[in-house]
Amino acid sequence: MTEHFARRAADELQRGLGRRTFFRAATAVAAAGAVTGTGVGAASAAVPMGAQHPKGGRPGFRGTVLQPGKGRIPGDHYLPSGVDSVLWGYVPSVDAEPSLRMRSGRTVTIDAVSHEGILEDQGRDPVEFFGAQGVSRARVLDDAVEIARDYDRTERDFDRDGPHVVTGPVFVEEARPGDVLKIETLHADLRVPYGVVSSRHGKGALPRAADGGAPAGIELDEVMPPVAADGRAAGEPEDYGNVSVFTPVEKGQGVMGGGRVRFPLRPFMGMMGVAFQQGSGPTDDLLNSIPPTLGGGNIDIRHLGVGSTFYLPVQTDGALFYVGDPHMAMGDGEVALTAMEGSLRGTFRLTVCKAGEGDAPSVAHSYPFAETDEHWIPIGLSDPDGAAGGEQNSDLDVAMRRAVLNALDFLEQDKGMERAVAYAYLSAAADFAISQVVDRTVGVHGLIRKADFDRS
Repeated sequence: MTEHFARRAADELQRGLGRRTFFRAATAVAAAGAVTGTGVGAASAAVPMGAQHPKGGRPGFRGTVLQPGKGRIPGDHYLPSGVDSVLWGYVPSVDAEPSLRMRSGRTVTIDAVSHEGILEDQGRDPVEFFGAQGVSRARVLDDAVEIARDYDRTERDFDRDGPHVVTGPVFVEEARPGDVLKIETLHADLRVPYGVVSSRHGKGALPRAADGGAPAGIELDEVMPPVAADGRAAGEPEDYGNVSVFTPVEKGQGVMGGGRVRFPLRPFMGMMGVAFQQGSGPTDDLLNSIPPTLGGGNIDIRHLGVGSTFYLPVQTDGALFYVGDPHMAMGDGEVALTAMEGSLRGTFRLTVCKAGEGDAPSVAHSYPFAETDEHWIPIGLSDPDGAAGGEQNSDLDVAMRRAVLNALDFLEQDKGMERAVAYAYLSAAADFAISQVVDRTVGVHGLIRKADFDRS
C-alpha cells in the first residue's frame, strides 16, 4: 500500500533527522499545508435528538475525510476503532486483553470515534443523523457507522452506560506498576469537518436534580435543557427531549448561530488513560467511562492538545493505554455537558518513566500530571478512586484542594522551593481553572508558568 511505503520512508527520515526533529518538522509542514474548507453548510442548528498546534499554527480540516486506514498515518503503529477494538461506555480493566502491543518510546496513531451522532437518543444511525444536517454519506465515518450498527461486546443501556467510544488498550512492553506512562500528543487531526455539542436532561452545570427539583443555587425555570422538555419518563431515549447543536468547521473555526458566532478549534482527546480498576465484569460501574480517576480517563483538560505531555501512574503490566472522547474545541468547565465533540486521528509517543530516574514529575507516580511548553499543570479530582458511584457527587472544593496540594508537592520536590514560599507563589502567580463540572468526578487544574522559573 502507498501508505505503508510512506511510513517506511518516514522511518528512514527519522533515523537521519532524529525523532524529535522529525516530528517537529512534520507538524510544521502539515500546519502550513492545511486546507480548511468544509463542504457542509455554515448554519448550526439546535435539534431535538430522537489543537491548538504548537507555535500558533491553527488546526483545521485538511480537506479529506479520514476514513479508517486512509490519509496520513504518521505513527510507528496504527490502531483503528473497529468493533473489536473499542469498548462503548466503559474503560479497560487492569486485566483487559490488549488491542496492540508496542515498545516504549515508539509512536501510535489512533482513529478515535466521537460518540455524538451514534448515541441512542440520536437514533443510533449517524448516516441519518448527520444527513439531516446536510452531511453526505461520504463524509460520515465508516467506523462510526459500523460501531452504531454492529457493536455487541457489551449490551448497551443508554441510562447506565457511559457515552464514550473507548479505543484500546495499548500494551507498552516495558511498563510495570509504579512506573509512569508519558504520553506526548504529536498530532490531533480532524477526521471530519463538523462536530456536535449536546445537552442532556439531568446533566451538565444546570441539571434538574434527581428528585425533580432544582439544584442548589438556581430555580427550576433556570434548569437547562428546560424542565418542560424533559421526556425521560417516556422510557425511549429518542423521546427524552435532549438537545444537540450541530457545529460545522470553517477555516479552522467552529461555527454556530447561522455564522454569527465563530470560535477557534483546539482539538484534543478528552479521554486519555491507563487501566486503573479491576472490575467484576466489563460493565462494572467502576469501569464506567464518565468519571476520571487516578488512571486518567475522561480528564477533559483542554490544554492536552498537540505539544502537550500527560503523565499517568501505571497500575498494571503494560499500562494498557486507551483514548476516547475526541474534542474539536472545549471551554474550561464544559458546562453544557459535552465539548464540541468530533472524531480525531491522534498520534502519541508513549514512553515508560521508571521511579527514581527523574524522567517524570515526582507527583506523577501517584497522580495525573501534565505540561505544555508554557505551563506545568497539576491536577485535582473530587473522587479520584471512583468510589462515589453513579450519581453527580461533585465537590469542586475537594478537587481544588488536591490540585493545590499536588502543585505544592511538585514545587517542593521537583523545583526545590520551600513549601511556605511555594504556597505564596501559587497565590501570587499561578492560575487554577475548572477542568469540567459534568463528569460525576469534577476536576480542577493549575497553570504554573515555566517562564517564572527560567532565571539563572
